[in-house]
Amino acid sequence: MSVLLAACGALIISLDASLNVALPAMAAAFGIGPADIRWVIIFYVFTYALVSFAAGLAADRVGPVPVFTAGLWISALAYLLYPLPSTFDGVLAVRVLQGVGGGLVYGTAPALVTLTLPPERHGRGLGAFAFGMGVGSTVGPIVGGWLVAWGWPWVFLFRTPLAVAVGVLAPLLLPRLPGAGAWRPPPRRDCLAWPVLQGLVLAGLASGVQFSVWLLTPFYLVTLRGLPAATAGLLFVLTPLGGALASPVAGALTDRFGRRGPMVGGLLVEATGLALLSRADAVTPLPVVAAGLLAVGLGLGCFQVPNLAHLMAAFRRAHQGAAGGLALMGRTLGVVAGVQGNAVVFAALEARLGWSAAFGAAFGASAAVCALAAGLALVRRKEGTIGS
Repeated sequence: MSVLLAACGALIISLDASLNVALPAMAAAFGIGPADIRWVIIFYVFTYALVSFAAGLAADRVGPVPVFTAGLWISALAYLLYPLPSTFDGVLAVRVLQGVGGGLVYGTAPALVTLTLPPERHGRGLGAFAFGMGVGSTVGPIVGGWLVAWGWPWVFLFRTPLAVAVGVLAPLLLPRLPGAGAWRPPPRRDCLAWPVLQGLVLAGLASGVQFSVWLLTPFYLVTLRGLPAATAGLLFVLTPLGGALASPVAGALTDRFGRRGPMVGGLLVEATGLALLSRADAVTPLPVVAAGLLAVGLGLGCFQVPNLAHLMAAFRRAHQGAAGGLALMGRTLGVVAGVQGNAVVFAALEARLGWSAAFGAAFGASAAVCALAAGLALVRRKEGTIGS
């Protein structure tokens, strides 16, 4: 039940992918462009990046269940507030509140898994958690493509009853997992150990470059290719679908063969997909675009589960909340850097080279960073390897 509810919580939060198909509509509503709309992503992701680690520390103090539940209720409130702001700044303020709720859920869900399963099943359990995230990210763009016709706030409003339902069920069905009873963050030497730093950097790089898809692809599909939002959503969904499909398989492979192989292989597949997308222009066959989007998702899904399992295993049971929060913080800080970096590259080149060339350059840079991450994953430490 803990794994199921952790996956459901992650699914609800990851339904934020419905926003990506609505980004062009939101940008039009407030009279801003692709470079400025990135703040909708950055404000949210940066907030839940910081909150996720604090949530993990709180989970180690009082237990993960109340923190997880509070995140769901705060998220439900944020979803209800989106129709109210009349300015873009008001929307960003609500995004911060939503980021608090998302950070509380994301920062504690991994601990719900590892504290209720034996170590030899952590890979499968975290694979199920990642599957929930992947399903939410898969369904989100499809639902968003339908709902944007009613107005962009509906990509948030539809999640309110889901968050309320899981928020009610969590304290009733989850086992009591008491905290340590004192604010004791992991020792600094544990957080700064090479395997932890390597895992956090890899997570940040892999997730950051993947967000070139989330930020720029909706504009490519809707604006450059002229596809309806619903059709664009069906193509866009291939990336999170690939992640959802790869996560359970990656979890099983991790439990059986270790972490290093799936991590390196996943990063290489992700880099290949990004390289394919870097070649896309106004006449690229849509099956080629679809293949690139799917490869990015498959690669990231294959990478994330063993990487998360490795980071959770690097900390003791009393610090599983902090470990999960730290893992999510590292990943999401990478997302913030990735969104910002892609936006800067795109904005700098668009005026000189045109939209299509700037799009290709942003994705080409992302592919190169991902390939470098694969090389970093191969670096061995004295005790063995990060994937041992």
